[in-house]
Amino acid sequence: MKRFALFITPLLLAGAAIAQAPAASAPRGETIANVATGPRIILVGDSTMAPRSGYGNTLCARLQQVACINLARGGRSSMSFRAEGLWATVMALLNEGTSKQKTLVLIQFGHNDQPGKPGRSTDLATEFGPNMAGYVKEVKAAGAEVILLTPLTRRTFKAGELPNDLRPWAEALIKVGAEQGVPVLDLNAISHAAVAAMGQPAADTLAEAPPRFDRTHLGPRGAALFSEQVLEGLLKLKPELAGAKTLAP
Repeated sequence: MKRFALFITPLLLAGAAIAQAPAASAPRGETIANVATGPRIILVGDSTMAPRSGYGNTLCARLQQVACINLARGGRSSMSFRAEGLWATVMALLNEGTSKQKTLVLIQFGHNDQPGKPGRSTDLATEFGPNMAGYVKEVKAAGAEVILLTPLTRRTFKAGELPNDLRPWAEALIKVGAEQGVPVLDLNAISHAAVAAMGQPAADTLAEAPPRFDRTHLGPRGAALFSEQVLEGLLKLKPELAGAKTLAP
């Protein structure tokens, strides 16, 4: 907890400068913090949200008068994010100080919960949902708000069609949201529809450049597209954040 506090404090003090910088220029410490005069947003998730490989930093750069902290990490699942102690950092932020800042936590998992990933995979029926429900309950107990995001689509077409093998995890998250009484932003459905309409050649422009090219992680175009989709969905669920929206980075 102390190590994190030592890192994040300079970012918050320099918030005005960071808010004007593009997401790619964020320190390697893997967060972005904007001016902390309004509510705070904390991003929790996997590589499709994480700095450099996801849309999270670009989403933060689209917001002003909001302290936006990207704690998403590549390769993490709903199980390993907690097991590695990363969730403890989130809870430390939520419980710090005597007067708690109004905080919204966005949580997105699913990619690494799928089978075949040792140390990360979870059982869809018995583990994934309870893991996500646990996060929701702890955020609410800390006095913060939470929005669940269904997993971002993959972008590999087959015979001209775009499969959606992440849909069962999206449906599980929607169920958790209903059971726990929290909103769910169905990014899986929104992003899948957008990519399916593009076709493979256009979808490939959303990826990182070779040699890092793949059809899951994001380059600048992908980060711009999906961060805008998340922001639009976020504003529908939390219209009070409308004043925080800024121009596309």
